[in-house]
Amino acid sequence: MNKPVLTVVVPCYNEEEVLFETTNQLTSMLSFLINEQLASKESKILYVDDGSQDKTWAIIENLTLKNQSIKGLKLSRNFGHQKALLAGLEVAERQSDCVISIDADLQDDISIMKDFMIKFFEGNDIVYGVRKSRETDTFFKRFTAQGFYRFMNKMGVQVTYNHADYRLLSKRALQELLRFREQNLFLRGIVSLIGYKSTVVYYDRKERFAGVSKYPLKKMLSFAFDGITSFSIKPIRFITFIGFLSFFISSLAGIYALISKFTGHADSGWTSIMISLWIIGGLLLMSVGLIGEYIGKIYEETKQRPRYSIDLDLYSELDHKRASHFIK
Repeated sequence: MNKPVLTVVVPCYNEEEVLFETTNQLTSMLSFLINEQLASKESKILYVDDGSQDKTWAIIENLTLKNQSIKGLKLSRNFGHQKALLAGLEVAERQSDCVISIDADLQDDISIMKDFMIKFFEGNDIVYGVRKSRETDTFFKRFTAQGFYRFMNKMGVQVTYNHADYRLLSKRALQELLRFREQNLFLRGIVSLIGYKSTVVYYDRKERFAGVSKYPLKKMLSFAFDGITSFSIKPIRFITFIGFLSFFISSLAGIYALISKFTGHADSGWTSIMISLWIIGGLLLMSVGLIGEYIGKIYEETKQRPRYSIDLDLYSELDHKRASHFIK
């Protein structure tokens, strides 16, 4: 029986501090999977440089020359984590029977890749890596993360709880994923839409080996908002509900005002009028802004621009030889 060709896709942005240790651990795990007859000897590690400003790409280039199992993909600029990951998946699909995506910071437990492959052999097209708990997180991080998943599900975005982008995809699932052509990528939500047989593997998340997180609070909030507006129209329906509710309350207030006028109990209320104006004005601005966000996404989709641009592809032998010609 032929063993599956596995490609481990690792998006990188300013990861020079962790790349050598990440490579040591991933190559050891890849060798283990090959020795255990769970992966082919043709299996690879594919680093995707998402427009790093440090020495990340220089390190990747040299690693590809020293180790044939390591490949590199350089994007022309920073396109963001999700698009860098997609670029790696799309390139890896050419020669892989399955792919595993993982971040470069070594926080995800690579030892469960063995369990990923076992689940793959059992017929699962998608295997999610899911954190057992968030005990190591700060209270704020744990509170916001749990709120994120609950709110996403409330908004109609089906995501696997405590799952980021650590997963295995079979070639069939990967090909189906690549049929989704939207510009506004939220891979956690898209993968769940595929619908193929899936399962989960639980693990404990580790501390970051070195460097700093690439997802501060501001970026996480933006990521969550993009996910909601890319997958759900419930926020717009909520605005519609608020509109009807406001109309209903305003009608009652209007009836009360007319009754007060005709019964001679009408009083001038500057404060109540000003408060009402501020509340209604704020709701209107919020509503227009949210609708504008959806219109903006429609605008981006209609332009159909490339989701990323590749500067250098070392996944093929031709590109690898061309790159080695320039490396001193």
